[in-house]
Amino acid sequence: MFHEFTRETNMITKESIEVAHERIKPYIHHTPVLTSQSLNDIAGCEVYFKCENFQKVGAFKARGAMNAVLSLSQGERANGIATHSSGNHAQAIARAGKIMGIKAYIVMPRTAPAIKKQGVLGYGGEVFECEPTLAARESTLAEVIKKTGAIEIHPFNNYKVMEGQATAAKELLEEVGHLDFVLAPVGGGGLLSGTALAAKYFSPSTRVIAGEPALADDTFRSLQSGSIQPASSPTSIADGLLTSLGDKTFPIIRDNVKEVITVTDEEIVAAMRLIWERLKIIIEPSCAVPFAALLKDKVKFQNKKVGIILTGGNVDLNKIAKLFQ
Repeated sequence: MFHEFTRETNMITKESIEVAHERIKPYIHHTPVLTSQSLNDIAGCEVYFKCENFQKVGAFKARGAMNAVLSLSQGERANGIATHSSGNHAQAIARAGKIMGIKAYIVMPRTAPAIKKQGVLGYGGEVFECEPTLAARESTLAEVIKKTGAIEIHPFNNYKVMEGQATAAKELLEEVGHLDFVLAPVGGGGLLSGTALAAKYFSPSTRVIAGEPALADDTFRSLQSGSIQPASSPTSIADGLLTSLGDKTFPIIRDNVKEVITVTDEEIVAAMRLIWERLKIIIEPSCAVPFAALLKDKVKFQNKKVGIILTGGNVDLNKIAKLFQ
């Protein structure tokens, strides 16, 4: 199995990321990189925020979803596309379906934020609600695929999705130049895998570190043990990160990510508040996790150049307001 994992990591190459980037450019935003002197002073380093909260559908997921759907043959997408997702990938797949003129079937946990469900419906996607467990997601999706004949676009355990996600870090590195570190959050590992490979191919001296909620720390435990440790009852306000690694994302992360820093919900809220107040932009809790990780371990990053992927900005403002009280 170890040998198989290692071989599979070679399926995403520098060239395949470059091709993916050209493929999706007409359908995505080239998002800005923001800086703040006051945040630099607080963090003790130079921080460059890649603002994927300004991306189509309000999250980086537009990249991977679009790349995966555009990579399908006409025959493969004839019966539509399907996925399970707590929200941002769901919206991205619904949008891709609308662009390509095909049906999009989305399985979402009943606890998913209302704004994300509304986003899916707004793009013409069909929503199937399920219980908030991975088993329920997968069994419901299997039923939908059996009924419709749609092809599955997994939210993270898909090489074409990972290639698309890699383009965010590629743009960041191209715009800023050398970075000592790039930090990204980790849930299922699609973004982190893509970020790690983008750094490997386009800036080999850049170290990639993940931020992860302390009560949803399956990636941290998986790297410690050397094998996938599924999340059992993960809990965090970072609702987009409550997913376990996949057999495609894990080996890439194992081989290319130097460290995982875990943070509490209180630390996530504090980091999110700083970004709202100092950068004057809206980000969601999952998005604040890597900045919270930086603030937790400032000594590691002192006087360094650090890139952070701000993953999304789809929040329920009524709920978020309560966190800041």
